Amino acid sequence: MTARLVVLASGSGTNCEAVMAACAEGVLAADVVAVVTNNPEAGVIGRARRFGVPATVVEHRGRDPEARQRDDARLIDALEALRPDLVVLAGWMRILSAEVGARFPIINLHPALPGEFPGVRAIERAFEAWKAGEIDRSGVMVHRVPDEGVDVGPVVMTEAVPFLAGDTLDTFAERIHATEHRLLVDAIRFVLSRPPSD
Repeated sequence: MTARLVVLASGSGTNCEAVMAACAEGVLAADVVAVVTNNPEAGVIGRARRFGVPATVVEHRGRDPEARQRDDARLIDALEALRPDLVVLAGWMRILSAEVGARFPIINLHPALPGEFPGVRAIERAFEAWKAGEIDRSGVMVHRVPDEGVDVGPVVMTEAVPFLAGDTLDTFAERIHATEHRLLVDAIRFVLSRPPSD
């Protein structure tokens, strides 16, 4: 049976495109049945359309607790209607409540290794740490999202990405993004191959 994926993304959508391409090419035994974004101007919308995947905008902004609760409830309603076997956060720049994590199996892609550089600007912060002589590698991880923790949760897969002599932020970011595209597809395949109790 073909698994139903829903991808949540807030930005340009290159990682989402990697997942849609893997589905279209038969690399994943899955279909992206919808893309959900909180940004009506996100590039991911155009990428989804090129693959014939519906893109939906669900408002999810601001820091007010009541507004966040309403947004989470709206997102839960949208996801329930889509009946996903797996929800994939691929550049979704919002923290989801534990209620969302309890309703759906969710994985998140983050451009850093477990316990390192959580939150925004992870690639830039890692590069700055390397330039300061503090680290010699960063990496990418995919983890489960059971609650509102930021870039924490049971790890599914990781891959280290070493810094190379002469790296610029752009050259390093390019290797991180290539790793993201590959690792996310591998992690989705792995998660879908596991019984729900795993």
